[in-house]
Amino acid sequence: MSNNALEKLQARFNPDAAKGMDDVFQFHFSDAGDYYLVINDGTLDVQEGEHDDPSVSLSMSTDTLKGIMNGEINGMTAFMTGKLKATGNVMLATKLTSLFPN
Repeated sequence: MSNNALEKLQARFNPDAAKGMDDVFQFHFSDAGDYYLVINDGTLDVQEGEHDDPSVSLSMSTDTLKGIMNGEINGMTAFMTGKLKATGNVMLATKLTSLFPN
């Protein structure tokens, strides 16, 4: 994942949607390595690598993430068709679009 894509996520972050949250989103990108987002009561911290105990782990390509974030790909459809794999608190993944609105 290019830093550019990460910066876009940070720029789009909606702190109001993250109030009261204390969660770690782990991303495994088939084409760009591992990153995780630490969301803690309205703050966002992006780190490279793997977290010891993520709330949810998501495996996909960077294109799939872009599509989901842009609304071009339905996250549930991506999950059902195997483009997106999720483990842990899968319901958290549904919050990504409210945490990072267009």
